[in-house]
Amino acid sequence: MNTSALSDLYRAYIACLNARDWQKLGTFVHDNLHYNGRALTVDDYRAMLEKDVREIPDLFFDIQLLIAQPPLIACRLQFECTPKSRFFGLDIDGKRVSFCENVFYEFREGKIERVWSVIDKAAIEAQL
Repeated sequence: MNTSALSDLYRAYIACLNARDWQKLGTFVHDNLHYNGRALTVDDYRAMLEKDVREIPDLFFDIQLLIAQPPLIACRLQFECTPKSRFFGLDIDGKRVSFCENVFYEFREGKIERVWSVIDKAAIEAQL
């Protein structure tokens, strides 16, 4: 897969997340993947994302920076959202916060196989 096609595929994945189109998640994610070193099924991954949306109803994945070097994607996602209560062990209690996630993906056969994610918790703490 070339750089342009991989970037387009990733943008479609993010659109799927933002549309909450969980039935299409398997189009973008392998049945078995690794998330921060932990083995997950696509159903586990879907459940994790659904939980995130329950806890943060206005969650929106906003691509700020995207670098594709097949089979890898590096992305900086920005979030401006309102978690309902506790978030990363912090008492947010409905306050609107802004933070970024730096995330790397490894694709195999056109689907995400590995994800490494780091969320800027310090940015959230500074807003509280």
